[in-house]
Amino acid sequence: DGMNVLFIVVDDLRPVLGCYGDRLVKSPNIDQLASQSVVFSNAYAQQAVCAPSRVSFLTGRRPDTTRLYDFYSYWRVHAGNYSTMPQYFKQNGYVTLSVGKVFHPGISSNYSDDYPHSWSIPPFHPSAEKYENAKTCRGKDGKLYANLVCPVDVSEMPSGTLPDIQSTQEAIRLLNVMKSSKQKFFLAVGYHKPHIPLRYPQEFLKLYPLENITLAPDPWVPEKLPSVAYNPWTDIRQRDDVKALNVSFPYGPLPDDFQRQIRQSYYAAVSYLDTQVGLLLNALDDVGLSSSTIVVFTADHGWSLGEHGEWAKYSNFDVATRVPLMFYVPGMTTSSVSRGERVFPYIDPFSHVSSVAPQGQSKKAVELVSLFSTLAELAGLQIPPSCPETSFHVALCTEGTSIVRYFNASKEKVEDETDGCDDTYGYCNEEPVAFSQYPRPADTPQWNSDKPKLKDIRIMGYSMCTINYRYTVWVRFNPNNFSADFEDVHAGELYMVETDPNQDYNIYNNSLHGVFFQKIRG
Repeated sequence: DGMNVLFIVVDDLRPVLGCYGDRLVKSPNIDQLASQSVVFSNAYAQQAVCAPSRVSFLTGRRPDTTRLYDFYSYWRVHAGNYSTMPQYFKQNGYVTLSVGKVFHPGISSNYSDDYPHSWSIPPFHPSAEKYENAKTCRGKDGKLYANLVCPVDVSEMPSGTLPDIQSTQEAIRLLNVMKSSKQKFFLAVGYHKPHIPLRYPQEFLKLYPLENITLAPDPWVPEKLPSVAYNPWTDIRQRDDVKALNVSFPYGPLPDDFQRQIRQSYYAAVSYLDTQVGLLLNALDDVGLSSSTIVVFTADHGWSLGEHGEWAKYSNFDVATRVPLMFYVPGMTTSSVSRGERVFPYIDPFSHVSSVAPQGQSKKAVELVSLFSTLAELAGLQIPPSCPETSFHVALCTEGTSIVRYFNASKEKVEDETDGCDDTYGYCNEEPVAFSQYPRPADTPQWNSDKPKLKDIRIMGYSMCTINYRYTVWVRFNPNNFSADFEDVHAGELYMVETDPNQDYNIYNNSLHGVFFQKIRG
């Protein structure tokens, strides 16, 4: 019989994890999952903001096909009646279950998380979620604030809990129900942290003494960064603690000591998340389903931690678009697991020392839009057909090809990274490319640059990257007919990975890039 699927998606998590080579962060449970998985080190979201990214990977269509670049439309009404990944599993006999933030709530999922199309029972949302943006952070003066940096005493929180704790408890309850039901399931669990506010149990700060926290390696706005590419982090400016700093718009910068506090709290929130993932995977062991369940772990996009003088998501840089992505497939990424064998014993981050090496790593550039076809193939379902060039009328098709073909390559000691490609830029037809995009209302940073509404979008930044480069063009966009005009290029960016891994030195204006331009407009 086919495998179950446990699909874990995290809000705003960039790959600051031990298994991705981060030496500071403590993520022993996710690292343990990685040690039994194929890990993709160059995986990218299609747009670095929650609703467009999630609708894209859950439908297997790019934002230009879902026509969702903001939060304010439902694809089935606004674009086409596209089947989703959980809907496809449901139609193939799976019980599909949603816990926490899987679809972005609100208009973009019809105020129902796309129930009943996608899910067998109504999705679960933690009751404590409604306090996320409330004044629950105690300041030095003893008063409560709605801060960005917000370590808390959980016992003082409304209901004495936090949303992700509730989501883990519900997911574990559902695993126990499914264990006795003997039906195949697709269980999606969406965690909130490290999304802002950085509100997590305060004990996790102990893992990250402030003296160990550095600034970003490039905390300045790059000299040749086109102003249209910059995201002015308006969401964090609205938090009480950031507001009190009175930093100038749009470039800031934030004071160094506060930058370090944000970075410290982001890491602490990641370790808190890791404990929740650890408890969930430990429960998969407890119910005896680790031998028959595929586990996917990813995020909707990354989050800038001061790189390029930027914070939050809302850009085309790697720090905003790159995500963790790993697949645990019993008998495929690991030797076969006998029923009842413990694969994921819980690891306490406070007592854990060393981390484990990933089982297999693929450096291929891959995209979240490929998740739908990849999971269908892994579960032994028929892979949905590739979409035709225009697919608004096609209910079931995907724009992302399955990446299962890369799973075995990752076990080879030396991967032929360039696929036999030897021209100047390492550019060739076979080389995998990941596409992302981001809309802007104007050529210069505005208050709505991070999250422009559809009617205000005037420019679209189309970006493509391989393991060798990132190339971005910012072109005129007409929101009335969803058309991009590649004859009207407002700005461009080109970064070479080998010489400029942090993407600080834009060489667009002093290089020939016709070959990239043809590929991106195609």
